[in-house]
Amino acid sequence: MSVPQQRYDLIVVGGGPAGATVSALVSKRGHRVLLLEKATFPRYQIGESLLPATVHGVAHLLGVREEIEKAGFTVKRGGTFRWGSSPQPWTFEFAVSQRMPGPTSFAYQVERMRFDQILLDNARRLGVDVRENSPVTGVITDGGRVSGVRYTDRDGREQQVSARYVVDASGNTSRLYGSSGARREYSPFFRNLALFGYFEGGARLPAPNSGNIFSVAFEHGWFWYIPLRPELTSVGAVVSPESAALVQGDPEQAMRRFIDACPPIQRMLANATRVTEGPYAPLRVRKDWSYCGTRFWSPGMVLVGDAACFVDPVFSSGVHLATFGGLLAARSINACLADDVDEATAFDEFETRYRREYGRFYEFLIGFYDMHQSETSYFWQARKISNTAENDIEAFVNLVGGVASDEFADPALTRKRFTETSREMTALVDTASAQHDATMGAVAGRLLEQGAALQARALTGSGAGEGRPVTPAGLMPSADGLSWIRPERSA
Repeated sequence: MSVPQQRYDLIVVGGGPAGATVSALVSKRGHRVLLLEKATFPRYQIGESLLPATVHGVAHLLGVREEIEKAGFTVKRGGTFRWGSSPQPWTFEFAVSQRMPGPTSFAYQVERMRFDQILLDNARRLGVDVRENSPVTGVITDGGRVSGVRYTDRDGREQQVSARYVVDASGNTSRLYGSSGARREYSPFFRNLALFGYFEGGARLPAPNSGNIFSVAFEHGWFWYIPLRPELTSVGAVVSPESAALVQGDPEQAMRRFIDACPPIQRMLANATRVTEGPYAPLRVRKDWSYCGTRFWSPGMVLVGDAACFVDPVFSSGVHLATFGGLLAARSINACLADDVDEATAFDEFETRYRREYGRFYEFLIGFYDMHQSETSYFWQARKISNTAENDIEAFVNLVGGVASDEFADPALTRKRFTETSREMTALVDTASAQHDATMGAVAGRLLEQGAALQARALTGSGAGEGRPVTPAGLMPSADGLSWIRPERSA
């Protein structure tokens, strides 16, 4: 028997980085927030490599930056790649970018069980009613508007709760996102499969890059190699659909085969053993993970994190997009709850900025993948969009999730920008090999422009970068970064 229905300002489904971020930032404005999480924390999750925007921007707004610093996570100063036409690894550093100066020029490699716990506990401290072991079974609608959810509490009782807004932050396995009217459009370009596990005793890159993620292209695709602790390393092979067939028979054998086919990773793991006990024991598989929703909100409902979109992880954008989307959603919800901005304007701002950031990563990665020049690698050759005489990349105008129409209305401009990205990456890798990799940081800085500007605003309180409207009629963040205001109000 259920108890009488309860009323909140916001219900958040999912306690990962996206859900913990949006719930905490709405609660900070004094609103009543309920967060429902199906698991009991700490729980395992992939997505272990953070970006500076999350560490120094969103974490600052949440009030957990110092707690994350004290957790002792591995410091990540950039990325190291064996990728493209150069036979030698090359490195970019966040510090090269003028938008990530001094104390903000690093991120962390994190064990998500610990990192996510920090964010969820912080939401509790800020007044969020967090209920774990409480899976949501469906949404409640009223007159075409989502007005609440049904869930099963930790005692097995069916419950109903209502709210002015519901946020789906339940991840890539979400069963709720369709209630917003959204469909997932999967990228035909990044239809990969990841096979990943954990190793003890793996080698480290030479200092000062020992904390970097090491990404290595090989004949089947590419590897990630993430140093989580001195003795613990996350290792994953991201492979093509053709090579994915090797995983179906015996994942253990497939992992050994992939490692043997990638000499740089084989050398790093020469004295390592795979973890076979505890939460890091299984070899795990994830596939078809690059997608974008056709819409990110509908009346009463908002999608954030992997419930909304995800793109190939080579530049570790997952947690960044999740927390950034959570922040944007919180601003829109706070603005509407305060009656400062009408709902359509507030959430159109959320969606425009969210798609803009997703589109930036997607565009960059198209060029980054196309950069590989080896004709002997079937994986990379199969990923070629075009082989015309005009350029290396065919215009990719049917981007998933409406990114093309939102970011580049003119298909000819889309083609031009993708071509320039590919050529720039090829040239910069050649330059980086000869100049100790310094120029790669500038490329990473441009990729992270929106997130880096978020850092600057959070740290200095200025209106720089991300504080400006992104469209002529757009909104801008409030002084505390937690809501939207119209530009005329900031004068």
